Amino acid sequence: MTSSDQSPSHDVFVYGSFQEPAVVNLILECSPVMVSAQLHGYHVYRLKGRLHACISPSENGLINGKILTGLTDSQLENLDMIEGSEYVRKTVEVVLTDTSEKKQVETYIWANKDDPNLYGEWDFEEWKRLHMEKFIEASTKFMEWKKNPDGRSREEFEKFVFDDPPAEA
Repeated sequence: MTSSDQSPSHDVFVYGSFQEPAVVNLILECSPVMVSAQLHGYHVYRLKGRLHACISPSENGLINGKILTGLTDSQLENLDMIEGSEYVRKTVEVVLTDTSEKKQVETYIWANKDDPNLYGEWDFEEWKRLHMEKFIEASTKFMEWKKNPDGRSREEFEKFVFDDPPAEA
């Protein structure tokens, strides 16, 4: 086998729901090695009415997250598809938590940095408690759709990552 037969692997910094092994295993169809890291110069936001986080540049921001290491092109494609057009994949520099080593990785940044739906700070533990089950259900439906779209559009599945509308009194 020649080197041209091998695709380069990808390292991706994740900061939201993709820190949860159950979600990552479902989307990537494997259990990648995850390494703790920090991303400086960004803030992790909540999005009004959505179950997932997003990041945007912030001068004094600091995000604790994980690096998914050694991803294949196909696994990166799965992440691209589930993140959709509202995110932009960009190369950033992170600092490994254990060694303070700097590393170039890719991450997903919210495309509209002026989005009025960005607010506060997203909390991973709160998400696990309140939204993880629904997010895993949505991710399962998305992966089923990816394998067999059956004429349905991606947009039909985007509604699964929105919070339930408030119950009417």
